[in-house]
Amino acid sequence: MAISKAASPTKRFFPYDAWRRCLNQALRKQLRAGGGMGGYRDPAGEQELRLGIARYLAFSRAVTCNWQDVAVTQGAQQGLDLLVRLVQPGDVVAIEEPSYPPARALFAAVGARIAHVPVDGEGIVVSKLPRNARLVYVTPSHQFPLGMPMSLEWRIALLEWAAKRGAVIVEDDYDGEFRFEGRPVESLKSLDRAGVVAYVGTFSKTMFPDLRIGYVVPPATLSEPLWHAKQICDWHSCMLTQTALGAFMLDGDYAKHLRRMHKAYAQRHARLLAHLTGALAPWFEPMPASAGIHLVARLHGAIDEARVVAAAREVSVGLYGIETFYAGKPAQRGVLLGYGGTQAEAIDSGLARLAAVMPTLNH
Repeated sequence: MAISKAASPTKRFFPYDAWRRCLNQALRKQLRAGGGMGGYRDPAGEQELRLGIARYLAFSRAVTCNWQDVAVTQGAQQGLDLLVRLVQPGDVVAIEEPSYPPARALFAAVGARIAHVPVDGEGIVVSKLPRNARLVYVTPSHQFPLGMPMSLEWRIALLEWAAKRGAVIVEDDYDGEFRFEGRPVESLKSLDRAGVVAYVGTFSKTMFPDLRIGYVVPPATLSEPLWHAKQICDWHSCMLTQTALGAFMLDGDYAKHLRRMHKAYAQRHARLLAHLTGALAPWFEPMPASAGIHLVARLHGAIDEARVVAAAREVSVGLYGIETFYAGKPAQRGVLLGYGGTQAEAIDSGLARLAAVMPTLNH
């Protein structure tokens, strides 16, 4: 779907030689273990990968956990699916407005009553959360799609709210690795003292979506139910891929790859902002965003969102209207610009073409 394409990472700088070495190493290990005749594995995942994830989270997101606390999933979407199985039909689930449509569809599919809670410049408005919400889904590091991080004050307020009401917070940290300004933002999980946060992460943005590896660090009270839900769903994720990724992380190749990608995305982010605050400034206003691989720009004046998207498509520029991310009437008009899979030079040429066509939409 268009949303996924807009937020896809690039494979241009991926260290294929290192990844191939890890895959070969994993295959040899698997053959030695059972002559090619393996058995069923731990539903929570391979120890090497869970250890790599736990160490990475401790270093990069200040999330203190043991490797046994980590459950490996088939992407972040399965992590959400496993968590939502704890919701009964008719339970209230609160999500940000606007929000990630696949998550909204997932909650609706299990019969939850969805409360769409508005966001402001500091994140989800805690005072507008329904008192009977059983689960709250948020993207605090880089609000999807608008881009602002949740303020520390709002994070603490949300944690206190959930602890008081016995609700679970699902923290979807889908691209928190790429932050270009200021100090790293505290994850909700790192601030959680009451055991109310289920942390969901993915390798789809840092490596590539077709890897289909994500993970969940649930509250201790949900570890066993999550383990059983994973076992019932598909028993366990691919052992070969998990073992290779575990080696990739523990050998230091993942950290090297992230540093390389951070530099590339920072350059693309800067170029995009230069165009939006330069030649495109009469029509666009970039929303504050210092992380991730996409950003949103508000539209000035009365220009129709759909017309802008269509005009951009005519000059081979992929923009995505933000209306689709709202469940109700959009609070504002704007477009999402993904730059993960777009080379810096293509950003310059594409946005120059867009600047040339935008004046025609004023008529």
